Amino acid sequence: MQKSECPGGVQLRNRVTGNYDQRMSSSVQIKHRTTVQQSKSSPSTSSPESLRKLHPRPSDKLNPKTINPFGEQPRAPSAFAAIYSKGGIPCRLMHGSVKHRLQWECPPENLPFDPLLITLAEGLRETKHPYTFVSKEGFRELLLVKGAPEKAVPLLPRLIPVLKAALVHSDDDVFERGLNALVQLSVVVGPSLNDHMKHLLTSLSKRLMDKKFKEPITSALQKLEQHGGSGSLLVIKAKIPTYCSICC
Repeated sequence: MQKSECPGGVQLRNRVTGNYDQRMSSSVQIKHRTTVQQSKSSPSTSSPESLRKLHPRPSDKLNPKTINPFGEQPRAPSAFAAIYSKGGIPCRLMHGSVKHRLQWECPPENLPFDPLLITLAEGLRETKHPYTFVSKEGFRELLLVKGAPEKAVPLLPRLIPVLKAALVHSDDDVFERGLNALVQLSVVVGPSLNDHMKHLLTSLSKRLMDKKFKEPITSALQKLEQHGGSGSLLVIKAKIPTYCSICC
């Protein structure tokens, strides 16, 4: 026989059950809110924002705000490199098994020295291959052609500042190329170089203080005197009093 429950017990049980149901409902709501907040703070990788971070748009790379100002930026090509790349130098480097050589598009004696010789002299300040080889070898070979003195002498006022820039360059290899080019030029133009030599001797005098350059500079000065005659000795002694003439 089933016992009947008193009204007070029914009310108590209902209150307990109601409180439990309320607690369960509140717990479910809290978990739901927590899940929603986490989903908002941590967007899925499939969202547009996440995809944009993983795969930046090309326009982001062009935006100055996205560029690191302290990072290494690509350098623009030098004037000589740009001219060479566009075919402005009528020769190309030919790689050989032993040494490299230049292949001219036409005989060098048929080429105008202005502005080709000046452009090659500007290339002496290059520090990257193949520009270093093309400039120094092109300068040397152009001065060997028939009629080079008549073509080179009128260009001296424009050539000297370019050679000076190579002689004052901080890179030792650039300086040596400039020094060799100066000697090659003196062989061709002879005493015509004397009036311009004073602009170059100051940088040579400073490099003489470096022991590793003392011998090559002294040899270069002797060749300048040899091809420039007695007039060149006066110019050299005025700038470098310690120079000993080849006639001594």
